[in-house]
Order: sequence, then C-alpha cells, then structure tokens
Amino acid sequence: MIGRTILSIAVCLGIASVCVAQENPREADFKTSDGVRIHYYMLGTKGTPVVLIHGYTGSAKGNWIDNGIAAELAKNHQVIALDCRNHGKSEKPQLNGPGKAQDVVELMDYLKIQKAHVHGYSMGGAITAQLLTMIPGRMITAAFGGSGIIETDPEWIAKIPADKQGRDPAEDTLSHNLRIHHAMDNGMTREEADKLAATPPAARPPASAQRPALQIELTKLDIPMLAINGEYDRPLVKTHRLWREVKDFTNVILPGKSHLSAIVNGYMPRLYVDSLAAFINSHDPKP
Repeated sequence: MIGRTILSIAVCLGIASVCVAQENPREADFKTSDGVRIHYYMLGTKGTPVVLIHGYTGSAKGNWIDNGIAAELAKNHQVIALDCRNHGKSEKPQLNGPGKAQDVVELMDYLKIQKAHVHGYSMGGAITAQLLTMIPGRMITAAFGGSGIIETDPEWIAKIPADKQGRDPAEDTLSHNLRIHHAMDNGMTREEADKLAATPPAARPPASAQRPALQIELTKLDIPMLAINGEYDRPLVKTHRLWREVKDFTNVILPGKSHLSAIVNGYMPRLYVDSLAAFINSHDPKP
C-alpha cells in the first residue's frame, strides 16, 4: 500500500514490559443516567485529558495501569481510565455483557471534560469508533489498539493485502489465564474457572463478520487517528480504511505480537507505549 500519511513501524524491540515510576491512581465511582455504577481511575494532574477504554473481559487496571501505559501518559496528561459496565469494579447489569459508549460520554460530562484524547483497545476501540459518530467535536485524537475501522465497500475489501499468518506462542497461555481471571471476577470458584478455561473457545469469525460495519464518514472528520496492532492481529484488515480516508493517520504494527500479547503486562513491547505517547504529545493543542 502507498499512503499519504501511513507510518508502518516494524522494528523488533523485544517483549520487555514498560518500566515507569508508578504513582498510585486515584479511584472513584459515578452513576450513569440509567443507574449503573461506573468505577474509574485517574493519574496525573496537568495537561490535556486522555480517556482510556479497555477491551472486552478486561479492566482499566489490567489494560492500562499494570502495564505502565497510564503512568507514562500521566507524565504530561490527566489520564482517566474507566472500568466499562459489566467489567472490573463497575457494576455488571449483564453478565459477560459489553461496555457502552454512552458511559464514556457521561463520565466526561461528570468530570467536566470538554475535549480529550481517546484511546481504546479491542472493544474499547469499537467504543472509540462509536464516539466518533457521537461526540467528534470533543475528541482531540482517536487512537485504536487491537482494532480499527473496517472497510465497507466490497471493491476495497477485495483489494486489501493479505495479513501475515501466524500467532505469538504466548497467546494461548495468556488467553487461558485471562479466562480464569474473568470467570473468578464474575463469582466462579477457582475450580469452576479452571474447568471453563480448559474448554476450547469458539472459533473466531472473520473481522468483517464480527459486528455490523460502523456507519461513519471518516473523510469529513478532521481528527488525527492512530492504530496499533500486532502483526498477527489482522492489522491490514483493521486499518486499510483508516489509511484511505483519514487525513492524518499513523499506523503502528508490533512485530511478533498477537491480540493479547500486544497489550498484557510483561509481553507488551515498549513500542506500544512510546508510539502512543509520541502521537498524543505531538497532537496536543498548542498553548
């Protein structure tokens, strides 16, 4: 692919986790308009707000705090990382249910955040895309991790180059451990969680079949966007449309990484957090 602004980074920096000085995040709750209690974390006291949205079955702590992403961003920003409804320390009105984009909007309202950088991983990326249709005027940048916005035009879908086949060997262990953790969070005993984790997960459908295509006119948005995906996590399928339609788009591909090993503490490469921090810093509003 030849793009106007695409930057594909493919430098192997190993799997060392990010090492940064960790401050204890501040924790609080608020209630949404439909009565669901949402838990959130805050780090940093200066700079532009950054809102972080975790992935499905994950949590703000696991997705952003334990791996050092929140602390790195908090050096220059006010970081807000929420536990989506049905996840983490937030209320779970629907067991194993998804998060909700409206909760992010209401949290921003509650904290009186007029504009923010928004970054979401996996499910959080899908929520970030929804926010582009709901509150584009309140988003300084939109960054997708383990996600993107897929093509909807059949002619363009047919032109997407094939993604690299393979899998990070660590992925199976990570998936197993995270399934146990999530099951125990939802009230299972360790024995029950072990039994569930030993059951093979359902086959993963093609990216184009995972959810209905989002109806969004990217060419009309003047919002810088970033995507960070493992090279074994279908990065071309997830970012081809962004490359074509977004005026200011940066694409980062993490060598040797799959969906979980791209973000989990101890496996996430330094390239992830460095790329995210550089992107956000470079697009901060000028004083």
